[in-house]
Amino acid sequence: MGKGGQNYGRSENLDSGKEPKGDFYAAWSKDTRECEEKYQVSREYGLSGDDVEKRRQIYGLNELEKHEGPSIFRLILDQFNDTLVRILLVAAVVSFVLAWYDGEEGGEMEITAFVEPLVIFLILIVNAIVGVWQENNAEKALDALKEIQSEHATVIREGRKISNLPAKELVPGDIVELRVGDKVPADMRLLSLISSTLRVEQGSLTGESEAVSKNTKAVAEDVDIQGKKCMLFAGTTVVNGNCICLVTQTGMNTEIGKVHSQIHEAAQSEDDTPLKKKLNEFGEVLTAIIGVICTLVWLINVKYFLSWEYVDGWPRNFKFSFEKCTYYFEIAVALAVAAIPEGLPAVITTCLALGTRKMAAKNALVRRLPSVETLGCTTVICSDKTGTLTTNQMAVAKLVAMGSEANNWPVGQLDPNLQMIAKIAAICNDADVEKAGQDKSGHYVANGMPTEAALKVLVEKMGLPNELSSGPSSGYDGVLTCSYTWNKIEQRIATLEFDRDRKSMGVIVNSSTGKNSLLGAVETLLERSSFVQLRDGSITKLDQSLRKVILESLHEMSTNALRVLGFAYKDDLPEFATYNGDEDHPAHELLLNPANYSSIESNLVFVGLAGLRNSRIRVMVITGDNKNTAEAICRDIGVFGRHENISSRSLTGKEFMELSSRDKETHLNQSGGLLFSRAEPRHKQDIVRLLKDSGEVVAMTGDGVNDAPALKLADIGIAMGIAGTEVAKEASDMVLADDNFSTIVAAVGEGRSIYNNMKAFIRYMISSNIGEVASIFLTAALGIPEGLIPVQLLWVNLVTDGPPATALGFNPPDKDIMKKPPRRSDDSLISPWILFRYLVIGSYVGIATVGIFIIWYTRSSFLGIDLSGDGHSLVTYSQLANWGQCQTWQNFTASPFTAGNQVITFDNPCDYFQTGKIKAMTLSLSVLVAIEMFNSLNALSEDGSLLSMPPWVNPWLLLAMAVSFGLHFLILYVPFLAQIFGIVPLSLNEWLLVLAVAFPVILIDEVLKFVGRCTSGIRTSSARRSSKTKAE
Repeated sequence: MGKGGQNYGRSENLDSGKEPKGDFYAAWSKDTRECEEKYQVSREYGLSGDDVEKRRQIYGLNELEKHEGPSIFRLILDQFNDTLVRILLVAAVVSFVLAWYDGEEGGEMEITAFVEPLVIFLILIVNAIVGVWQENNAEKALDALKEIQSEHATVIREGRKISNLPAKELVPGDIVELRVGDKVPADMRLLSLISSTLRVEQGSLTGESEAVSKNTKAVAEDVDIQGKKCMLFAGTTVVNGNCICLVTQTGMNTEIGKVHSQIHEAAQSEDDTPLKKKLNEFGEVLTAIIGVICTLVWLINVKYFLSWEYVDGWPRNFKFSFEKCTYYFEIAVALAVAAIPEGLPAVITTCLALGTRKMAAKNALVRRLPSVETLGCTTVICSDKTGTLTTNQMAVAKLVAMGSEANNWPVGQLDPNLQMIAKIAAICNDADVEKAGQDKSGHYVANGMPTEAALKVLVEKMGLPNELSSGPSSGYDGVLTCSYTWNKIEQRIATLEFDRDRKSMGVIVNSSTGKNSLLGAVETLLERSSFVQLRDGSITKLDQSLRKVILESLHEMSTNALRVLGFAYKDDLPEFATYNGDEDHPAHELLLNPANYSSIESNLVFVGLAGLRNSRIRVMVITGDNKNTAEAICRDIGVFGRHENISSRSLTGKEFMELSSRDKETHLNQSGGLLFSRAEPRHKQDIVRLLKDSGEVVAMTGDGVNDAPALKLADIGIAMGIAGTEVAKEASDMVLADDNFSTIVAAVGEGRSIYNNMKAFIRYMISSNIGEVASIFLTAALGIPEGLIPVQLLWVNLVTDGPPATALGFNPPDKDIMKKPPRRSDDSLISPWILFRYLVIGSYVGIATVGIFIIWYTRSSFLGIDLSGDGHSLVTYSQLANWGQCQTWQNFTASPFTAGNQVITFDNPCDYFQTGKIKAMTLSLSVLVAIEMFNSLNALSEDGSLLSMPPWVNPWLLLAMAVSFGLHFLILYVPFLAQIFGIVPLSLNEWLLVLAVAFPVILIDEVLKFVGRCTSGIRTSSARRSSKTKAE
């Protein structure tokens, strides 16, 4: 090498040393010599040692940044950034202070007082540990991204080739040699090829499905990442050839560095799940309600701890009782404990965990529990992996037959017209439906076109006419029995393939009738039809009035977003009269030329039409593939129709980003599928962000590094288990073990079922808490002694309510769950009607628990049940309501009474209203437990009667009720536990009273459900009107 080359390589500055870190330079649009001049290097000599050091100071090391995550202390604090948790925390602190105050005086109840705050603190600690663990896992995608970077590189510096240089030491301007199998260590401009060709696998970064050929030619400056044929990107792999390259970008300035930044940015902006948002809103409302009720309780009872005399019209001589003030403060704390469903987080976690097991059986591996619930309200699925979109699940929503009442016909009694529709749908069809799993026990999987699979399902739903019911399907073990029977009767001998000009598919069958069946677009079949088959099988001329009726049906279905297909056949095919599929037959020549198909398919007999609808989840494909490839795949897999005009539905990522904000919104709001080709990572992120901003719940599927930011940003990210990179899997919420799109649809159905069940147990638990609040409020309002203490309420909320609430998560799913539209993400957990119902139920719970307390003190029998067996003293209601003035009563005495093996005695008669209330408290607690068990039966269905949905439809619920009653018996009849909870054993008569008071809750809710069923239409239309007004 000459001296000039040496000086060139050792230049003292790089653009006078003023080039800032990450300065933009479009190397792909410049000639190779221009690039060498820009970076002041020659490919033969490379950089000098001094140049390397100077550039490293400017650009830093060639590695991805390590983002410092929040500290453990910060993460722990964040777990308390929740309204329900804050209320609990305040309740626990106040309980602890009061327990400490009471403890100084000693006494039997000291251990009871400390149980409550300690249990609440334990709940909060477990909740914080789980939350911190989940958030610590969130940044693993960034660690996985670092693993795909190259560790070493072969570099030319100062004229010498250095093998195995640590890749992190590369700087812009370095000359690097790459060989087959090498990972590209930085973003580079291709300078020269050593081999004749060079191919690079960059699909994980760009989304392209095949390895890309590279060359040294410059391209336009504004070209997308896939079009940069002269650039090699960090993290990609050379699969063929050798080359010399110039490093242009390192570290965070590389394309993979940008992905790293986008993942980090998406991780910072992760939203709460729809359910979490609902629970937070509920917590805020709960805070307000608790505040109002606590204030009311204090105002009602202020006379007991603060009194004064009026002198000259002004209050004087104030008397304040700290002991009474503390007592009513404890009641306020009890209110807070009663109002919060402490067991709710544990039950939700259990239900979601059970959901993950069900989904795992369907090949959907859930990585983050809340994702299970989010799936249920998914409205848009964005997929980059076109190869995995095997089914866009569809179903026939409407069938129009000629003169038939096609929505309702007796089983086995198909008229000739319906028989012909079934026959055409079964035979002119290449799809198949089968049970998944080795033992054929999994969900149904459709193979082939979604529209054709839906027609096969329609045939099975229609059934066979009576004369064929026991026909040739014997020995067939598949799920398409009716289709199998029709295909046995009429055997297909030739297929007239679908094409875009005819917009139809036809088959020729070998049968006694020799009919030629056709399936296709209604308009084109009508154009080629001359006759119509009527209900009785007769054929009539297709006149203008009949044509108009058919086109009106077509228009009606099309405006309802249905995809419409028509059915027709032809009897008279003289040229195929003797044809049996033999290639030597003269008619076979006609089939070899598609131009003949239109003449064969003329003078048809029109039979009917069907409207098909998908599962109401929109599918958008966002891929790095070129436009033509992506469009062809989308037509094949059913995202678009084979003959559909998709000019307004298919854009490149660049074309979409150039639209105005309003045009972007309009484009995304189109019904049906959309395609974005040649999409870069930032395009995917922007599309997901725009969809979320417009109120959609977005699921994003992907497998490559380029998908990771969008996977992280989406409401639920779904990675491919077989073809997916570790980066994509770590950024995702769910992994598909079989890489099959139909698995997502099955998982969405499971998510919807889980959400419905969660709604059932959330309502159940909240209704129980309303009852507890009503009980304490009534106690305070009436001025009677406290009937339920915080530790008892905590036991009911955490332990007794837990098993039934969890069992409600096993309710069977609705059969039409995937035919319903996705719920709105702002769908209310509790509608005004449901709230009213539970306020009524809650009021009854309050009346029942307080009522039985009063009954024990004031009555010797109730409803014919004798309560005098324990020998307790009776008082008047007036005495009970003014028990605080007991010391002033003359000649008041209280007799000892029995409770199990114990005898309760009093040194001071007035203790009858404090330590003596232990039996009345036990009755109140037992009524509360019994009512909540009966109330769990009410929660089986939102509006369905127990007569139509009996308890045994969910045997787990009956088992859970038995467990809860067993736990209640445990604390009643084990002396140590009874002492902690301040209760005593009950006699048989007392249990009869408990059941008599508790059972009416079922009758009350049955009446409310009946009213709900009668008024459901009015409420639904009202809700729609308010929803429409809100949207406007």
